[in-house]
Amino acid sequence: MSTSQRRPMRTQAPAGVAAEAVAAASVEAYPRIVATLIRVTGDWALAEDCAQESLTVALERWPADGVPANPGGWLMTVARNRAIDVLRRETMERRKLHDLALLTPDDAQPEPEVGQDVVDDRLRLIFTCCHPALAIDARVALTLRTVCGVPTADIARLLLVSESTMTRRLTRARTRIAQAGIPYRVPSGPALTERLPGVLAVLYLLFTRGYVADGEPAFADEAVRLARLLDRLMPEQSEVAALLALFLFQHSRRDARRDAAGTLLTLQRQDRDRWDRAAIAEGLAALDRVRHDGPYAWQARIAACHATAVSADDTDWPTIARAYDALADIRPSPVIAVNRAVAHGYAYGPDAGLVLLDAARAGGGLDGYPLAVAVEADLVAREGDRTRAATLFREAAAMVGSAVERRALLDRAAELAP
Repeated sequence: MSTSQRRPMRTQAPAGVAAEAVAAASVEAYPRIVATLIRVTGDWALAEDCAQESLTVALERWPADGVPANPGGWLMTVARNRAIDVLRRETMERRKLHDLALLTPDDAQPEPEVGQDVVDDRLRLIFTCCHPALAIDARVALTLRTVCGVPTADIARLLLVSESTMTRRLTRARTRIAQAGIPYRVPSGPALTERLPGVLAVLYLLFTRGYVADGEPAFADEAVRLARLLDRLMPEQSEVAALLALFLFQHSRRDARRDAAGTLLTLQRQDRDRWDRAAIAEGLAALDRVRHDGPYAWQARIAACHATAVSADDTDWPTIARAYDALADIRPSPVIAVNRAVAHGYAYGPDAGLVLLDAARAGGGLDGYPLAVAVEADLVAREGDRTRAATLFREAAAMVGSAVERRALLDRAAELAP
């Protein structure tokens, strides 16, 4: 049988179309290729290099040869063949070559189903990148590079370091994994219960870094994508679904958080018609699958109250206040304490909020915390003392490091000044 009989004919694709096809295929294919090659070869650098090279080859060939019917399978084949070549040259053991030869050998074959092997490989990759033996910044960088396929230069820019520094950090992280004998597996039983919060914490940190006033939106985008992936691979884990719901509710407001001049808007002042209703619906569906009252579940329920309120006045503040009470019991923190004061202030009056804020400040844990000062300013303004509120907003503005937040606080002070 001739080649033309065995495989469908492909027509040339314009360079732009081919580039878009490569970008689309890489979203799913890159982490799957890396995860599979790491499992088979045990070599992180080789797996990433071969996966990246498959994308480079695709950019060179697809404009002339056409986009294959199975782009992911084509990329896997190129990466696999490249790995075989490297291993042959380095005279690696025969068993690894045999295992590699069994991987998707023909790009004309249908795209494989998301079976247990693929699921296990991708979960192994996520849990290994987020291992507690690595520093938190290393976990974030390694997750972005290996699981998401974000180029090292982009990660360096997002984390405000040079590309060479980021390259060294990633190398040290991979070396740490090898030298410490960190197992490439998904824990089970009690070990999974112990390790999963650390994985979710990395995703939460990624999202937070993208969602803050002067953050990089790409972080939040990647966190949402990873949360979706983790939820698909671990559908029985309530806190995974809860974290995804929380991200989606928060991220639904990304286009409404600033006005035309770039000024940061409080939730009460945002145009709710600009909120992403599809993301909110997806978040509600994820939240409906949550069966346990973990910290992300409570945060997701709070975010859902905001996301589903028709207007700021329609917000169910008593429910939010009760949720913050529960959060304060299971995960106390200065941020929770301040937000609890806000919720009680709106649910039961500004005096109730000020009482809780004073109690939270008693131990000195909120000293120098600008959010606490800004919350006090808002509660005092709602009590009617506009002059003191304006002073407090100016104090909070002097404490923040973000220029965007500083301008928003000074604008609030100007509105209240006599």
